Amino acid sequence: MTKQITVATRSKTELVDISSEIEKIVKDSGIKDGVCWVFVPHTTAGISINEGADPSVKRDILSRLDKLVPSAERYEHLEGNAPAHIKTSIVGSSEILIIEKGRLLLGTWQSLYLCEFDGPRHRKVIIKIK
Repeated sequence: MTKQITVATRSKTELVDISSEIEKIVKDSGIKDGVCWVFVPHTTAGISINEGADPSVKRDILSRLDKLVPSAERYEHLEGNAPAHIKTSIVGSSEILIIEKGRLLLGTWQSLYLCEFDGPRHRKVIIKIK
């Protein structure tokens, strides 16, 4: 089964928690034990699993990525979003999650994030469940 959601981002860079939307798709699928692939088909947005309890973790991640890949650098890519492409390469475009007893098998503090690096935009997220 393949589903798609759209996530509207509001900032140039942000981490948007999409855990509940993906969890609902898993529940509605009826699959009790399986695998859930989450993929974003964009070159300036990624997918990541990280802590969802403390919002300062999201700020720390974005801050550190900005230090690693500063926007003020000189890049050859002429569209002005080279840092977004690089950050996406670092974070990645997909995650694979285990489904157990009809739910995503995430750790106590884990959440699933769409990572926006060139927003605001409307981003597609593709979910494949087997």
